Amino acid sequence: MPNIHSNALVDPGASIAEGACIDAFAIIEENVTVGPGCKIGSCTRLKSGTHLGKDIIIAHGAILGSEPQDLKFKGEKTELFVGDRTNIREFCTLNRGTGEKGQTRIGKDCLLMTYVHVAHDCILGDNVILANSVNMAGHVVIEDFVIVGGIVPIHQFVRIGCHAMVGGGFRVPKDVPPYILAGGEPLSFSGMNSVGLRRRGFSNETRKALQQAYRILYRAGLNVKDALQKIEAECEQTPEVKYLVAFVRETKRGILPAPKRGRSRPDEAAVLE
Repeated sequence: MPNIHSNALVDPGASIAEGACIDAFAIIEENVTVGPGCKIGSCTRLKSGTHLGKDIIIAHGAILGSEPQDLKFKGEKTELFVGDRTNIREFCTLNRGTGEKGQTRIGKDCLLMTYVHVAHDCILGDNVILANSVNMAGHVVIEDFVIVGGIVPIHQFVRIGCHAMVGGGFRVPKDVPPYILAGGEPLSFSGMNSVGLRRRGFSNETRKALQQAYRILYRAGLNVKDALQKIEAECEQTPEVKYLVAFVRETKRGILPAPKRGRSRPDEAAVLE
């Protein structure tokens, strides 16, 4: 049986799995699914259309599945999905989708720190970490193993590529390519995410190929089209390099620029140490 506090309000139309724990003053509406092992903190609200996997932690005051903050939304039946073992901290707000896509999705093993806002129709991959007060507009896509520092606003329709890391306090107006560090104002390429890639088991050869590709993309003085052609002609075509090329070709908002002259750059020789 689930453990439901006597002061929690759970609609009979909600599905609460074995082993779930619902704390005091939580409100769970109809058409909500709470998977096994989930812990729903005090004063939380899970609105209709919210579906949780297993072993998810929802901390005090978080609101999941609330209506999109979008003037085009007309009350359509839409949904929010949260993957297994994700940890959603205090006072986060996660909107469900609009009629355009119908869903907002959060992957597995994510950490959303205090006051994170995930807007309508956003998609987060697995193992994503969003620090305090990251605020996403609608239709943002954040891929697997991305880390975003605190107090970061992310423009609508932006895509952040896998294994990228965005520094705290910066605005994200354009797509962030995979495997890189991004920082500065305006936000720009700051080097390879070498520590993250090494920790996640990327080989030295793979990191060298990516380093060469990014040197061409950001340091060769070429336009994007010519840089991609040069990458395809001169770099080892590892799956990661191919993905980088595909990511840049598919961008709708454009990718981050190179850093302005005079800004300090990471020591490129050190990325493979």
